[in-house]
Amino acid sequence: MMQRKPDWLKIELPQGKQYLDIKEVIARNKLHTICVSGKCPNLAECWGNGTATFMILGEICTRSCGFCATKTGKPLPVDWDELDRLADTISKMNLKHCVITSVDRDDLRDYGAEFWAETIRYVKKKNPGITLETLIPDFLGKAELIHKVIDAGPEIISHNMETVRRLTPLVRSRAKYDISLKTIETVAKSNKSKPKSGMMVGLGETPEEV
Repeated sequence: MMQRKPDWLKIELPQGKQYLDIKEVIARNKLHTICVSGKCPNLAECWGNGTATFMILGEICTRSCGFCATKTGKPLPVDWDELDRLADTISKMNLKHCVITSVDRDDLRDYGAEFWAETIRYVKKKNPGITLETLIPDFLGKAELIHKVIDAGPEIISHNMETVRRLTPLVRSRAKYDISLKTIETVAKSNKSKPKSGMMVGLGETPEEV
């Protein structure tokens, strides 16, 4: 007899006023979210609760990590008008806390660091009192670029390790385990923003490696 799946394993269909409101405001302002780009199975639940993770610097990534569904290829030029559209959307959603991430932009001289810094400053200027969590790329571990983001003043700076050292070459495109460690270390040593990281399990790692 087929065993009934637990309720927590079921994915809700996208519906409800909050979900539709978020979908509409994001589409109207021509913004991107990792929720859609990454084909996240929790999209309906998060948007239904009025939350979303915005993705800046376009929707095309210069890397092609095996676990991620975001488009890979040659990105479009940086759209500086995105700053205003993002700040306006955050205001319309009446957010008190916002999570922002980005694609990797290895095609840019500063890997997108200046755009990141300007985004943080502009969002805070247009939305007084908001707190920001920024999920950043590694900027190839270059401390001066990471400090551009730190100095812009986000409350939390996150950079995900994604997996253990042994599996990094198999799972992550161009990323290096030690560079990711250095990125997190740079944030932690600044004593300005709270450092944060995340790791997936179930990719073949052992408990000892984790």
